[in-house]
Amino acid sequence: MARRRQIYEGKAKILYEGPEPGTLIQYFKDDATAFNAQKKGTINGKGVLNNRISEHIFTMLGNIGVPTHFLRRLNMREQLIRQVEIVPIEVVVRNVAAGSMTKRMGIEEGTQLPRTIIEYYLKDDALGDPLITDEHILCFGWASQEELHDIADLAIRVNDFLSGLFAGINIRLIDFKLEFGRIWDNDYARIILADEISPDNCRLWDATTGEKLDKDRFRRDLGGEVEAYQEVARRLGLLPEGADSAVLDLESHRKRRGK
Repeated sequence: MARRRQIYEGKAKILYEGPEPGTLIQYFKDDATAFNAQKKGTINGKGVLNNRISEHIFTMLGNIGVPTHFLRRLNMREQLIRQVEIVPIEVVVRNVAAGSMTKRMGIEEGTQLPRTIIEYYLKDDALGDPLITDEHILCFGWASQEELHDIADLAIRVNDFLSGLFAGINIRLIDFKLEFGRIWDNDYARIILADEISPDNCRLWDATTGEKLDKDRFRRDLGGEVEAYQEVARRLGLLPEGADSAVLDLESHRKRRGK
């Protein structure tokens, strides 16, 4: 089998050349980073769980008409996606005060916001992904006014859907990060949802206990990262009750099979 050509490697995923023109293979790693990669570690089996969770959510979003880059899951850690031109903006949707917002604004973590807030950050690790405004985006040409409208509209649609989805399994959607890309049709570009949606880029709290079920467990050295990710997968119906986490770790699975 020919070795696939690597296109890009990020903190949590690797992109390889796809089998057809205009496609890529997205590989989910177990690597975990925080604070712009100043903190690094591994969450065993995370890539497998995030692959399944993201597949599930992107499929449902596609079913309600949200355009995404997702085509299909290929195996435990890989999915086939459309190749897009990534808009260099991280879009953060906030329903409850948490994370950097609490530090910037002096708001107590867990405060319900009077309305949903959309924030934009420049995708630039060297600069620490700085908070930017619509004016910055338009001034520097990172997106057009029409694209920015599409991005905001899609972000609100995704938030409405995910808030209901997670509320149905007793989870509060605190905030989450989205990335978008352009699909080109001759000279016309269309904005679609890209990247992933998983406990890596969502803050998810148990609605009853407030227990964190996301990457904050890694950021804050709380422990139990694998169990938290598994709990989200279980509540979404993607992981049977009592499943052995080792089965979800592809490397261990291969070793057991002698490969």
